[in-house]
Amino acid sequence: MREGLAYLSFTDRGQALAEKLSAALGGVTARAGGDLSIGTWTENAFRDRSALVFVGAAGIAVRAIAPFLRHKSEDPAVLSVDETGHYVIPLLSGHLGGANAMALKIAAITGGEAVITTATDLNGVFAVDLWAAHQNMKVRQPERIKTVSSKLLAGRKILLDCRWEIRGERPENVEINSEAGKKRNNKLYSTDMSKADVLVSYRSFESSSLQLIPRILTLGIGCRKGTGDEALEEGFERFCRERRILPEAIRSASSIDCKSGEEGLIHFCRSHGWPVRFYAAEELGRAEGCFTGSDFVRSAVGVDNVCERAAVLESGGTLAEKKYAGNGITFALAECETEFDWSW
Repeated sequence: MREGLAYLSFTDRGQALAEKLSAALGGVTARAGGDLSIGTWTENAFRDRSALVFVGAAGIAVRAIAPFLRHKSEDPAVLSVDETGHYVIPLLSGHLGGANAMALKIAAITGGEAVITTATDLNGVFAVDLWAAHQNMKVRQPERIKTVSSKLLAGRKILLDCRWEIRGERPENVEINSEAGKKRNNKLYSTDMSKADVLVSYRSFESSSLQLIPRILTLGIGCRKGTGDEALEEGFERFCRERRILPEAIRSASSIDCKSGEEGLIHFCRSHGWPVRFYAAEELGRAEGCFTGSDFVRSAVGVDNVCERAAVLESGGTLAEKKYAGNGITFALAECETEFDWSW
């Protein structure tokens, strides 16, 4: 998982600016030359950092990142700022990676100008990908962003289907399929869903909509002693497929404390980037809700259910998927209390 900013400078003046930005925004600085090549620095930063800031000519940055470009949904933010701090240029991942917002922050520090060229920003139009990032949602089909943005730039309306309340003032030309949301749960969508330009859901659907996946789920896990990470991965894939869950919606995992030494479980969670928390049986027993109890489980670990209770306790919310069991492994999902707003 990428974290933090990385700055690369080429001159004394550029290094001074990089250090000033690092002091204000965090991150690490480096200066090209000697044993540090631009290519090596860029390759490492592209893999490990959420944003790259080249303090120097934009052309250097463009040539440096070219071999490492993959996809707009995967690439980190990349910016170029001249060594005087007059111009800050987002070069890559302006919305999904946050380069445009970072450019504005840097310009505020240097007293310069953020040179933003994204059409939705220039025209003051709702940017669905930027909104998704602000609401901690994953864009499932980034290639469909342009279809939504094109409609808005042409002055046409879009329909957004979301079962959760969205606070604040709704952007111009964005309509909400709210009536359908009141009449269904997150498992069953009405036929109105097929008309949506944007669909907010953690369920998998075959649809032409641009789907945004809210990261609001906690995965509760139970397993036999010695269960390997491969078995957990196989069971998890079946669970998601059968329950039509998009794994990107999961933000954390939990289990009972007697599983805290299970290497397979720890590795499984780490491979997905989920923090995992373990609860004592007494704590799990205090979780509120209606759970799938088992006398056998109670006799073995001291509480009638592990996966459902752990998911609810960690999420602070409500059960979204009851226990799924197979090959000595159990999974359940809980949804945290969720509020979205129109800030973007």
